[in-house]
Amino acid sequence: MDKEFIKINVTPWESVEIARHKDRPTGKYYIENIFKEFIEFHGDRSFGDDKAVIGGIASINDISVTVIAITKGSNTAENIERNFGMPNPEGYRKALRLMKQAEKFKRPVICFVDTPGAFPGMGAEERGQGQAIANNLFELSRLKTPVISIITGEGGSGGALALAVADRIFMLEHSVYSILTPEGFASILWKDASRAKEAATVMKITAKDLKEFNIIDDTIKEPRGGAHKNQIKVAEVIKKIILDSLTELMGKDLDTLVNERYNKFRDMGNFY
Repeated sequence: MDKEFIKINVTPWESVEIARHKDRPTGKYYIENIFKEFIEFHGDRSFGDDKAVIGGIASINDISVTVIAITKGSNTAENIERNFGMPNPEGYRKALRLMKQAEKFKRPVICFVDTPGAFPGMGAEERGQGQAIANNLFELSRLKTPVISIITGEGGSGGALALAVADRIFMLEHSVYSILTPEGFASILWKDASRAKEAATVMKITAKDLKEFNIIDDTIKEPRGGAHKNQIKVAEVIKKIILDSLTELMGKDLDTLVNERYNKFRDMGNFY
């Protein structure tokens, strides 16, 4: 094993800090460095184009796919433009439009997720934030094409789950996946956001925790210190995992694929 990728134990809060690191690769980076011939599509055909969600068609080793990413920015200006990775309803509706198009043209769907959560603003609520997320959950549960989701940074609440009802779910080693941020959890449960470090441990939000609970299928190793330490290598590892998963999933009968996905999430419900 590459010494750079030897596992080093970190605390849950340290994983949160790595997942939020300003230099962590964005979904846009992974699209540009894993796929070829990416053509971005815009808009939800209803309200507008949400730049927190980017998506379109691309190819990976001559396999045509639809790729969608909830993405943060790589600098302050881009973070503002992409609303710090917090989608509005039109972002989720754009993603769903692309998913249904992928089903029609028999393209697998690849999702990258990095969001602290769906945008909680008044305008988002007025335009149907909850319904948009719920529609994605419903449609993904029965989408007749392979779906792979990768949590690359923060996987926050329903905002992340809206792109993560998938046949295969992976998390980068230092990413996190949870019902809300540790700060939000601490504020609600203990009325004290300063206890976020403690909350991160209690919540069981790390890739290791979620693999043990069978919430995700596997973890993806990162270099010491996080994916930003060797972005190119991490992209190569993710590409191999995507290709291996596509080889398996594309060989399945579509009805079998959908039934297995449904049962996968029903089993998660039974766990709780």
